[in-house]
Amino acid sequence: MSYEITVAEVVRRKSEGEKLCLIDVREPEEWALCRIEGANLVPMNTVPGRLQELESQADSTPLVVYCHHGVRSLNVVHWLRAQGVENCVSMAGGIDRWSMEADRDVPRY
Repeated sequence: MSYEITVAEVVRRKSEGEKLCLIDVREPEEWALCRIEGANLVPMNTVPGRLQELESQADSTPLVVYCHHGVRSLNVVHWLRAQGVENCVSMAGGIDRWSMEADRDVPRY
């Protein structure tokens, strides 16, 4: 399984009715600026302490991890996979690309 997924692929899978769990690993200040509807905020530095929760969620729903541009989320996905959580991918380009390709109502910063 690839470590990354495109915004277009996320949109396609969601439009086909697939349940995806969007995990935003940005900081609360970034979350306050903009967010993807239905996403869950799990700041990167809290991921290790929430491993069991994320692992449990990944057992039933693929995790799509994202940040601002996709660097932090890719690091989180690498870490999660090293912990045995395989059902996770990073959304390439992050929320910035999402705002350009999927939902122009999501502000860019």
